[in-house]
Amino acid sequence: MEYFVHESSYVDEGCQIGKGTKIWHFSHIMSNCVIGEDCNIGQNVVISPDVVLGRNCKIQNNVSVYTGVRCEDDVFLGPSMVFTNVINPRAAVSRKHEYRQTIIKRGASVGANATIVCGHTLGEYCLIGAGSVVTKDVPAYALMVGNPARQIGWVNELGEKVDECPATK
Repeated sequence: MEYFVHESSYVDEGCQIGKGTKIWHFSHIMSNCVIGEDCNIGQNVVISPDVVLGRNCKIQNNVSVYTGVRCEDDVFLGPSMVFTNVINPRAAVSRKHEYRQTIIKRGASVGANATIVCGHTLGEYCLIGAGSVVTKDVPAYALMVGNPARQIGWVNELGEKVDECPATK
């Protein structure tokens, strides 16, 4: 194999996993996922069916990446951050046909314990602060914090705070 899967983890049939990717303890990669090269999937991570991860994505421990999520290259998902995939879930009502797509653009970072409500796009190289709750689309290079998350500034491609949006230069 050209990728590593810890013996305690499962990879279902139909998955495509890129060269150099590492899948650590107690994780489950469900059917028909596409995971790019050089990704790192931490401990106790679930990747639901049909999820797409680009190259060099880093997913920290205890993250569930639900159906409908697509991460482009170089995305960072911090420990225990959360995605949703339905706006109004009910245990007694099946809403699988209502899953909403969530797109995490190239280079975006989501901090520990943040929540990303489904149906939104996080722009390139944006930075979502730890514990923030994203309820709307996020511009490229935006620095977002709070509940609900609000923009408090800009970051560059290195994640450093800057005075103006790097995309306008």
